Amino acid sequence: MGNNDAPAAATRPCLTLVLAAGEGKRMRSALPKVLHHVAGRAMLAHVLDAAPRGRDDDVAVIVGPDRGDVAAAAQASRPGARIFTQAERRGTAHAVLAARAAIEAARGDVIIAYGDMPLILPETLSRLQARRAQGAALVVLGFHAADPTGYGRLLQKDDQLVAIREERDATAAERAVSLCNSGLMAFDGAVILSLLDAIGNANSQGEFYLTDAVEIAVARGLSCAVELAGEAEVKGVNDRVQLAEAEALMQERLRRAAMLAGATLVDPPSVHLSFDSKIGADVIIEPQVYIGPGVSIEGGAIIHASSNLEGVKIGAGVHVGPFARLRPGAVLEKGAKVGNFVEVKAARIGAGAKVSHLSYIGDADIGADANIGAGVITCNYDGFLKYRTTVGAGAFVGSNSALVAPVTIGAGAYVGSGSVITRDVGADALALERSQQLEKPGWAQSFRARRLAMKAKGRS
Repeated sequence: MGNNDAPAAATRPCLTLVLAAGEGKRMRSALPKVLHHVAGRAMLAHVLDAAPRGRDDDVAVIVGPDRGDVAAAAQASRPGARIFTQAERRGTAHAVLAARAAIEAARGDVIIAYGDMPLILPETLSRLQARRAQGAALVVLGFHAADPTGYGRLLQKDDQLVAIREERDATAAERAVSLCNSGLMAFDGAVILSLLDAIGNANSQGEFYLTDAVEIAVARGLSCAVELAGEAEVKGVNDRVQLAEAEALMQERLRRAAMLAGATLVDPPSVHLSFDSKIGADVIIEPQVYIGPGVSIEGGAIIHASSNLEGVKIGAGVHVGPFARLRPGAVLEKGAKVGNFVEVKAARIGAGAKVSHLSYIGDADIGADANIGAGVITCNYDGFLKYRTTVGAGAFVGSNSALVAPVTIGAGAYVGSGSVITRDVGADALALERSQQLEKPGWAQSFRARRLAMKAKGRS
């Protein structure tokens, strides 16, 4: 995606400032806007992940007052990130200056990014740096909008950026320009503070805007440039509708990457992936599959329709579903099978083992080639604590059995159908736990006759 300068640019020192102080009132949410999720993680985390990698403290995040939750999320994503607070909301330039200490200590370029733009790619930020390295004092990331209404326009002369004009201030000719401002910029670290300090004359709303830096730089004889990105990549999120649009675009990106890497998605639009989904070659994913965060699927596995996976590791050649639910901590080893209407949580299903249908396996270790019959459950919780169940290699647990943890079924053992197992079972043993079957010949015929007589007398 980048030009030949991009990789080299990415190795140069760079401070990335991420503006995350917006209130996001249009989200109609108690959750800060930048912490809403796209593809399984906060928008802010996507942006921080795209920031150039150098020292951890080469990232600074500007948050609003009393936003410890945003600060904590930022440092969870980039542990060394420095946090600065914009106490008053007085525009984008004012927000950037809240991180003056970080800018003064910066060793190279300064990139300005936004916490509500989750689709931005690291390659694009590298291209901004590369373009900056060609001599421009600042570079603006622009895009050609299908409908530029509402966007600031990038005005150029002789291939140089000369101004950013907000639509309300633009002439008719300027409004006809389709080249728009994404808001992302890369500054020469040696001049950024001088430019920002010169934006001191606030507009009529008492706010200070980064866009004014372009005209100030041009007036000083400094060069300004434009780097291009696709419109979809620079999409910002201000409300739930735009959040859904960003999710759809991210899903398209993730599905395409999975398919190009060798996976088959039978009905791509119906498959939901997450930002960290790891899917091997020759994996087949059938329709209506949800893959949440923390899932890895090795080659040759098949995920059948309408299955839900989160926080699981799936080995080569495993079959899952249809209608299976795999919860965090599940590990399915090579060739295992988890069938329809099976739920697995915090459990290891050994190589070649089968849990074919209608079972719950939680907090358990199921040995290689073991067979778990229909309706088997591990009773792992007593209302206070969780306990583990161990089923040895090659063991057979008959249908409709309950394994009351903590309990161990030995290798090669058999558990008869319908048993409630509360004690350990030795290797190669047979365990049965059933009441004695009682049969009364002719009872049903006599019962029906009595009830019909009662009904005839008007008794209910």
